[in-house]
Parts: sequence; C-alpha cells; structure tokens
Amino acid sequence: MTRIRALLVALIALALAALACGLPAASPTAVSVPPTRTPAPSPMLPPTATPRPSPAPTETPLPSPTLLPLIGAEGAGDAYFPTMGNGGYDALHYTLDLTVDLEAHTLDATAILDAQAAQDLARFNLDLVGMQVEGVAVNGQPAHYERSRGELIITPADLIGVGETFRVWVDYHGTPRGQADMPDYSQGWHFYEGGAFVAGEPTGASGWYPVNMHPSDKATYTFRVTVEKPYEVAANGTLRQSIDNGSTQTFVWESRDPIAPYLVTVGVGDFRIETDASTSGVPIRNYIAASLSSDVIQATALQADMIDVYESLFGPYPFEVSGVIVHDVRLQFALETQTLIVFGNSFIDEYVVAHELAHMWFGDSVTPARWQDIWLNEGFATYASLLWFERAYSPKDAEQELRSMYEVMAGSGGNTIVIGDPGPDDMFDGAVYLRGALTLHALRLRVGDEVFFGVLRTYADRYRHGNAATEDFIALAEEVSGESLDDLFQRWLYEAKMPDIPEMGLYAKDFAP
Repeated sequence: MTRIRALLVALIALALAALACGLPAASPTAVSVPPTRTPAPSPMLPPTATPRPSPAPTETPLPSPTLLPLIGAEGAGDAYFPTMGNGGYDALHYTLDLTVDLEAHTLDATAILDAQAAQDLARFNLDLVGMQVEGVAVNGQPAHYERSRGELIITPADLIGVGETFRVWVDYHGTPRGQADMPDYSQGWHFYEGGAFVAGEPTGASGWYPVNMHPSDKATYTFRVTVEKPYEVAANGTLRQSIDNGSTQTFVWESRDPIAPYLVTVGVGDFRIETDASTSGVPIRNYIAASLSSDVIQATALQADMIDVYESLFGPYPFEVSGVIVHDVRLQFALETQTLIVFGNSFIDEYVVAHELAHMWFGDSVTPARWQDIWLNEGFATYASLLWFERAYSPKDAEQELRSMYEVMAGSGGNTIVIGDPGPDDMFDGAVYLRGALTLHALRLRVGDEVFFGVLRTYADRYRHGNAATEDFIALAEEVSGESLDDLFQRWLYEAKMPDIPEMGLYAKDFAP
C-alpha cells in the first residue's frame, strides 16, 4: 500500500471513528462573541496554600423574584447545547488541586475559579456532572449552593457588582463519570490500569471539575496534581514545579495561554519523557507510556518538521510549548488537547499526528465561537494534513488524495450534510472532515496560492487565542482576496448537493452511484 493510499484509509477512519454526539437538535441561533480576548491577570494562591471552604449553612436564602435580573444564565446560548456553559461572568483562571487515587479511581479536589462579572450577580452557575460537593465559597465567604441537571448553582453571601473580579472555591471528591450516551472522547476523566487520561470534546470537562464549559469562555490554568510515586503527571502548558511529599509527589503545571474547556487534559501514568524542538525553537516534550515500543510512536518524531512546515504556511506556532501524551490503552480516537495531544496505543500514525498538530492553529488557538462552526476545526486540520504531505513528499500525490476524497463524497449520491450547520448529531460526520477540506481547496483554486495562504495566516493571527465563527472566516477571506465569495461558501457550506470542482475536472455526476 502506498503512503498516499494509507493516508486515505487513515483519513476516512478518522472521520468515521468520530461518533455523533447523540443530543437532540435545536434551531440554530447567532452567537455574538468577541473575536479575541486575553484574560486579565488574576491573583493566584501561593503553591503551598489552597483554602478549603466550609459547607454553607442550609438556611442561606435563595434570591427573591425581584433579583431574577441579577442571575447569570444557565447556558451560553449555544444552539446545539443550550445548557452548556453559563452566562453572567467571564472565567479568567482555574486552579485545579487534585489528589488522584489510581486504585480507588477517585479524585479529592479543590477547584478555584477567578472570574469577572459581566453583570451584577446575585447568583450564577458552574457546570458539574456527578462528584460530591463538600463546600463552596465566594471571595472567602461560605456560599449557598444547589445541584440540578449538571448545574452547580451558587448564591454568594454578597452581591457581585458588574466588572468586579471574584474568586470561587469548590471543594469536591468522587469518581468522575461521564454521560452514558456519549462516546469515549466526550467522557472527560478516564481511569485505566496504571493510569488516567482526560478527553472531553465537547462535553466532558464538567465531569471532573466545575467549569464554564462553553468554548467561547477560555481561561488560563494551573494544575496541582498529587499522585503516589513513582507515577508521573502531565498537563497542558509547562511543568513549573515537582514537590516531593515522601510517598507522593505533586506536579504543578501551568498554561499561560487561554484554553477552551474541552481542550484541557491531565495524564497520569508511568511515562518516559522525550524532548525535541522545532527549527524556530518551539520546545517539544512528549510523555510516552514506558511500556510502548518505539514503532508504535514513530510518527511522533516528525512533530518538529511538521511545526516547521505549518509555521511556513500558517504563521508562528501559537503556544509556548508543544508535544503529545501517549497512553498504553487502546483508543479509537486522538484528541487535540492544547499543547499536549492525547493518543492511545492505536490510531496513531503520521496522518493523525499531522491532523492533530494542525489543530494547535485551527481549533485550539482559533476556537469555534459555537459548535455549529466545527468545520473550522476538522475541515482545516484535515486539509492541513494534506498540506503536510504536499510539502514533505509529493504535491502530485496530495492532489490525488483530494480527488479520492471528492470521489468518496460525491459517491454518496451527490448529497451530504450541510457542514456549515451540521446539527449536533452530525458534528463529527465524515463530511465535516472531508468536505470541509475540499471547501478550503476550492477556495485555494479560486483565489490562488498567494492569496489563499495569506487568508490562513491572517485568520490565525487575527483570532489568535480567541474565537471565530464561519461568518468571520468568510468575511476575512473576502477582505484579503478582494473578491465576493458568497457563492463559493454557499455551495460548499450551506447546500447538501456536492459542488463540482471544474478546475480539477471533478463533477459530482461522474461519481453518482
């Protein structure tokens, strides 16, 4: 089998392995999200002190009806996931202090959220599924709390004024449990024999820590994770400190760049650590399960070269560090968790590594403003992986791969899902990946290479560490190209019929079953 045919097999496997989320559809609505947001710095607790709140007295009164305008919304307004995320505040920084018991499969934890009120707040919500909450405090004062349908509803002792920064402590413990009807990559925290990993797209974050779970509310993170020796811990960002507690060890990780909740990960296990760097100096640290042989993870050795190629095409790598964590457990997916991509001991090859690494630009740094814009993640990463093969190997073979992708899509009968708004059940349908990549190639053929790569670089730079919607990308493409592109994007994103690509001699009717 040639490399390019193996690529097609891997590509289609990736698309088909992404299971539907299985939640009911809702009518799409527009969500207005600022294109960029850099969280304001917030005071952090010293690494040796994490106050644990006392349980709130049960007689604390709930707000009266006159205070209803002062209650933060219990959802962020996403059309696909109406109760995902919360309103009324902006998350700035999370400090997650976790003690992990690998034998009991439990966490004993304190989560600290630094946030800024977007309105006067008498009550607000965090997303939390399962776990036992022991106490909640706001600005050091015990707060009343309730649990309801995945919501942790908090009533602080004092009104929080609009624009005010505030700190929330949540003391909790238990065994993280995801939603039974969700696929593995959505469950959040997973224990396995001798380790643990986190994968939670789109809904898993709330299964192991209290969070404002919508991707439009990014925040920076500090992780303080205590495990028994000799286990190691890896997480997003960089390792700042390792504290020897005798029989246990605490690993302090910190991400200075904001992260969308579904891109947060923590890994526990017996790892060997491998380091590298790109030509531009991006540090790479890989946490590889010590039990894995080198042939399983040989594709991860190409990360530095891939970063070099992607930087030449998309602009500077957007984070302070890169790398992967490879667990010795069988997974039928890989997930682009920010700066530390999650892999298992299967479904890891050159194409998948190239795909997930491209997400650092498109998906992690520039994150969808709402889940209906998922093609901005998967279509971009799928096309970027082809660009890697085009630049590293053969443009001719990459073009043939695009033809094969077109044949797969057109051969379905000429109609596919509407990838610009696929619905929650089809967010990870293969068409989002393949037709999304073909959309970008159609744009490239329309405007030419110089303009096309100018569009991608401008997009990556303008929305760096922020959020963007499909409308933002279309407007930017028209701005950079100086052309009206409504017809192209209408056909490719918002109509089910497979468009032709006459520049390549590809016509949907020729592949009809």
